[in-house]
Amino acid sequence: MTFLAIDVGNTRLKWALYRGPQPGAELLAQGAEFLDHIDRLAEGAWARLPVPTHMLGCVVAGDAIKRRVEEQMELWDVSAHWVVPSSHEAGLVNGYDHPARLGCDRWVAMIGARQRMLAHGPARPLIVVMVGTAVTVEAIDSAGMFLGGLILPGHGIMLRALESGTAGLHVPTGEVRLFPTNTSDALTSGGTYAIAGAVERMVQHLKAHCGAEPVCMMTGGAGWKMAPSMTRPFELVDNLIFDGLLEIAARRFVAA
Repeated sequence: MTFLAIDVGNTRLKWALYRGPQPGAELLAQGAEFLDHIDRLAEGAWARLPVPTHMLGCVVAGDAIKRRVEEQMELWDVSAHWVVPSSHEAGLVNGYDHPARLGCDRWVAMIGARQRMLAHGPARPLIVVMVGTAVTVEAIDSAGMFLGGLILPGHGIMLRALESGTAGLHVPTGEVRLFPTNTSDALTSGGTYAIAGAVERMVQHLKAHCGAEPVCMMTGGAGWKMAPSMTRPFELVDNLIFDGLLEIAARRFVAA
């Protein structure tokens, strides 16, 4: 039994093949493609894989991209299954006003983060931060209720907005400084501290709401850039979405 997990974000498709659909399963292969190059998967990286027996994915890039992924999967006799946020799953309760409108990447990452926390200790309030094209900051109480979250632009979007709306500014390659003394460092530091400030505010809200210090986890392609600028310790996790997909798959496929 092999399990293919797929995470289709705003810019890239990431995939991982595991020995089976359960947390802690052996990783057999993994890779990533920019969305423009999805159509090469069947003849490229996927052509050499063992045939997966189960597949579960998370897609935020829209139905057209999802159909292109499913077309690439036609080289195998395996059904495509996609996560749709619901009112509850895998021990997490969805507190969104309209649960199905919550981004599936946010939902799956929260499931992965909470199960990771429970595997290493007791239930506590939890902050989950994903740093990618956009940044999301989620708050979960110790009982597993998703209370709500923030969405804000990632570094690239912030810098491009400033470049297009402000004369003389260009996307920089600056450093994060306490007291920036050039424009490149000022832009990079401003974006970084804007994200860090939003995260810190949500941590304070959750701590006050629950009366306990939350566990804090961070994931996403740009998470390593943000971690040094945070005001409190964050566990940096490579891919919480894959962790969440494994947890959901164990309950859907193995339990069935």
